[in-house]
Amino acid sequence: MRCKFCESEAYIRLHYPKMLLCREHFIEYFERKVKRTIERYKLLKPDEKILIVISGGKDSAVTAYVLKKLGYNIECLHINLGIGKYSEESEAYAKRQCELIGAKLHIVRVRELLGAGIGELKTRRPTCSYCGITKRYIFNKFAYENGFDAIATGHNLDDEVSFIFSNIMHWNTDYLGKQGPLLPGEGKFVKKVKPLYELTEREVVYYALAVGLEYIVHECPHARGATTIEYKEILNAMEEKKPGTKINFIKGFLRKKHLFERELKEAPLGECKVCGMPAQGEKCSFCRVWGLEEAVGLKIK
Repeated sequence: MRCKFCESEAYIRLHYPKMLLCREHFIEYFERKVKRTIERYKLLKPDEKILIVISGGKDSAVTAYVLKKLGYNIECLHINLGIGKYSEESEAYAKRQCELIGAKLHIVRVRELLGAGIGELKTRRPTCSYCGITKRYIFNKFAYENGFDAIATGHNLDDEVSFIFSNIMHWNTDYLGKQGPLLPGEGKFVKKVKPLYELTEREVVYYALAVGLEYIVHECPHARGATTIEYKEILNAMEEKKPGTKINFIKGFLRKKHLFERELKEAPLGECKVCGMPAQGEKCSFCRVWGLEEAVGLKIK
């Protein structure tokens, strides 16, 4: 099998668009698609300072690698969640990835910051729920306190389609109204962008292998049995039968997103009495979940 554009041996068979590409032409295709996504959705400006939340996995590492290659001013943040061996391995991979990319890496360790790791906190909330609150708070406050203009995450097409599909199944319209490749910044909320928004998980894996990025392959122990994994399997089966299902679904959602935005009825935000970050009550979700009475400092010294 030969590449569509040259006589080299094919590295990957793309299902949509249907074509064979060698390693070099696939890398070119992937990076061009990221650049086009950034331009199409007006995600980033050339002079912006970008924080990339890097987990040790493939998606965030690829995001950092491509943005660095495209000439953006990036730094990386790894949040060590304190989940035993899994977090130790994740941090080690994040360090190796940033060395290869040539990007500055900042590390925040949840156990050192808050006195307990994810999975150890006594709360009625499901572990994944308060983990999400914790990560979002830390990377947003870190970006805000240290002068970053944007936060880039590694969410890919499969992540986005499964999340939207899940929320449509349950008619969680509040969540649907906020989804998309760009979440504009406002006040103490820093702009969030998803440069891999139109690239599949399979394409991300092949790109990571093509450029030599090693990444952790184990899933978080607390993610086992997550419904999003089941939805991904359903959507993969649909994509297998009809290539292009995922990208057409996401483009259709973006065309109709305004229908869900109309239903958003958010109460005006105040300031958390503990940390001063945005909150709907006296305390923000983060300070409330962790029972904090003093703000955590995340400014780089």
